[in-house]
Formats: sequence, structure tokens, C-alpha cells
Amino acid sequence: MTRALTVVAALALIGAAPARAPAPKGYLSAAEAPDPLRILPPAPVAGSSRYEADRTIFLQTRIYKDTPRWALAQNDINQAAILKDLACSVGVELTPQNAPKTVDLFKKMLPDVRRAIDVPKDFYQRKRPYLIDEGPICDQKSESLAKSPDYPSGHNTWSWSVGLVMAELAPDRATDILVRARAFGESRLVCGVHNLSAVEAGRTNASAVVAALHGSDAFRKDLEAARKEVAAARKAGPAPDPAACAQEAALIAKSPY
Repeated sequence: MTRALTVVAALALIGAAPARAPAPKGYLSAAEAPDPLRILPPAPVAGSSRYEADRTIFLQTRIYKDTPRWALAQNDINQAAILKDLACSVGVELTPQNAPKTVDLFKKMLPDVRRAIDVPKDFYQRKRPYLIDEGPICDQKSESLAKSPDYPSGHNTWSWSVGLVMAELAPDRATDILVRARAFGESRLVCGVHNLSAVEAGRTNASAVVAALHGSDAFRKDLEAARKEVAAARKAGPAPDPAACAQEAALIAKSPY
């Protein structure tokens, strides 16, 4: 239930249909959707080297509490604001007003991404790192967060999916876009709400979904329409604040682990 409500909230925040509207079906049928249980490596289990590496990185990254990188991680909690967060890397903030077809593209993608997240989360039921080792997190330690499994990272599956598609829509900005999309996922490590294995699995998960999306005629058609729209939006501007973008670039230039 918590994840379903998150989808509705995300759709509303990126300018999609209001909560009362029917949920979109996505581009992929059940038969066309990649199977994350076969594609992703299994979630780490206690006693394994991956499990211990996750614990080590969680404990080491608690040093970021109350730093500027911690503040960015708090900003990145809101996964529905991904297009705003990519503004510096794209060169313009994309909104329902200046890029309605692009926003609609991501709205349609969301159910496909959500399916790839929910299946392995429900299967592995991996605990979040702060439930295994004590440490501060940049989010509220709520019951709903604790009940939502760690593996794979939903935030990173979503941000990397959006990043990959945005890199196609603005290929001359691809490196900057993917650096910011990577940092969005790394914010979950800084925040302490996901393990490294979950963040890495999120990138693999997203790559599989986007690859499958390219097999959809409807997706490719919408992608081309969005490409023209993004070019026009970038030309029209306004460009994001250069000073703020420079500060963001400095924060994400170095990996937090």
C-alpha cells in the first residue's frame, strides 16, 4: 500500500494526472517486462562478503550527517522531483508547462519501473541498513519506511531510468545528466536508507527496464516527440542559476564511498 501511494504522489508531483484519475498502464505488458528476479544478483545474506561490505559502507558514511552532502541527500528523498533535480545537468528545468510531452513520457514509464522495483523488494524482503546497524539517517525513521524493503533501491531504479532517457533526449549533456542521476542514487547511501548492493542493483534494474522500453513502438514515438520538446525548452530557457549549479557539481564530483 505504501508503494502504491508513492506512485500516486509521484504522478501528481511531476504534473501528471490527479490522484482520482485511473493509474496509467505503462508501455510494457507483463510478458514484455524484464524479470528482475532473473536479472539482478540475489540480495546479500548474512555472513557473505557483500553483506559485510554493505554494513561497512553504511557505518562509514554516517560521517556525512549534517554536512552539505547530507542536505543534498535530504533533497533527493523526493524522487518525484527528479526533473527539477536534473535541471543543472540538462540546462533547463523541465516542467508540465514547457515540456508536457516529456513529463507525460515519464508518467507512462513509471508503472514499468515500479513493477521492476516491487517484484524483487517483495521477494527478498531485505532490511534497510539502519535496521541492521545503529546509525542516523537523513529521513524520518517511520514505520512505513521500515516496512519497505531495501533491495533493490526504488529511488535509484527510478533516477537511473530517468537519467538514461534524459541522456538520449539531450545527448550533448549525457555525462552531466548521468553523473547527477548517479548521485541521486548515492544520496540513498549518504542518507543511510539503502545499502550499496541495493543502489547498484537499482542501476542494473533501470538499465533492463529502459532497454525493454526501446522495444515498444509507443515508447519510441513518444521519445522522439520529447526530444524535440526538450531541445525547444533548452533554447527558450531560462538556464538554472550558475552559482547553484556549481555548488551542486562540487558536491557530487566525489563518490561518497
